[in-house]
Amino acid sequence: MAKIRCDVSDMKLAEVGKKRILWADNDMPVLQLVRERFAKNKVLKGLRMGCCLHVTAETANLVRTLKDGGAQVALCASNPLSTQDDVAASLVKDFGISVFARRGENVQTFYKHLNAVVDVRPSVTMDDGADLVNLLHTKRSKEASSVVASMEETTTGVIRLRAMEAAGVLKFPVIAVNDATTKHLFDNRYGTGQSTLDGIIRATDVLLAGKKVIVAGYGWCGRGVSERARGMGAHVTVIEVDPLRALQAVMDGFNVAPIAEAARLGDLFITVTGDKHVLRREHFAKMKDGAIVCNSGHFDVEIDIPALRKLSKKVAKNVRHCVDEYVLKSGKRIFLLADGRLVNLSAAEGHPASVMDMSFATQALATEFAKKQGAKLDTRVHKVPTQIEEWVAKLKLKAMGIKIDTLTPEQKKYLASSGEGT
Repeated sequence: MAKIRCDVSDMKLAEVGKKRILWADNDMPVLQLVRERFAKNKVLKGLRMGCCLHVTAETANLVRTLKDGGAQVALCASNPLSTQDDVAASLVKDFGISVFARRGENVQTFYKHLNAVVDVRPSVTMDDGADLVNLLHTKRSKEASSVVASMEETTTGVIRLRAMEAAGVLKFPVIAVNDATTKHLFDNRYGTGQSTLDGIIRATDVLLAGKKVIVAGYGWCGRGVSERARGMGAHVTVIEVDPLRALQAVMDGFNVAPIAEAARLGDLFITVTGDKHVLRREHFAKMKDGAIVCNSGHFDVEIDIPALRKLSKKVAKNVRHCVDEYVLKSGKRIFLLADGRLVNLSAAEGHPASVMDMSFATQALATEFAKKQGAKLDTRVHKVPTQIEEWVAKLKLKAMGIKIDTLTPEQKKYLASSGEGT
């Protein structure tokens, strides 16, 4: 049996963490079914899993599933502020999983923990942002030879991996779990939409009704945030660079404007693009006194925090939990939430378990697929097999008590033929 190693904040929090994990599990019926089958058949026996994910109660139920399937699992945090310390402690104490994660860890500790996961010489990796894969392609490239395949959970990570594939430097196949319909259509839209506003409200206690909310990015995450902000009475303006997405936002009833114009109007700014310096010096200078800025797009580079700091004559840290006040030289104040990191995980608890049920069931099944197909997969970014997606969707509907129709034999024949027409 593999030795359990860890670096967590406080093992005394394990009892609280276990309750949180089991509470989330109540709302993850599809993943429960996957775990039962994995435990019975030990489909992952022999795998060494290296996981770099948000250490939350929902993630805990995923890594439990991997372990019950026979895998040796090592887990580190994919974001310094998303770790739930009680969950990390419980995973070690109650579920026997090696965990390297502390909420608020500095950059040095973050990379120390990444290296600790690579030290287990994983045969399959699971990433949320591609930091683990990136390490295996740079400073720890020797260990990449033992990796059969990897799974990637985020839009940001898939962008990085496709860039590596295009450059011809990708060393092993990757399955883009983020691009699965059972992930981005639900997790990104409904999960990010709800949890982002949850984080903002917990951090600030602002009333969204009547506020002018600027949402930068109209991918699935941006759509979810925009829809839910409007549902709470906010006046939403969308910022986009993609003409098709901008057109969709207009057709969905949102105002669309350049950031240079919107900067003067917004009470609350939310970035969800996956790109760098979406909010910059020139935008901060135009913002009204008391503007709130935050990010829900993975890395903390979407908001140019160094530029904001240079514009400021004073920075007051933690004027409220997860809120820093930047007083500009003009006297105006800008409030930055969660150090520019993911506000939904830093100031709240991330996505609800019900929506992560589908994403993590897909992750677990993609891991099984990677184990079976490993050597047969080309070294590129792969889609999740359709049969996995259909299985997860059907089980989710069943768990929700929803029935759907099936095609009649006549309908199946018609859809498969070309002879019948006008």
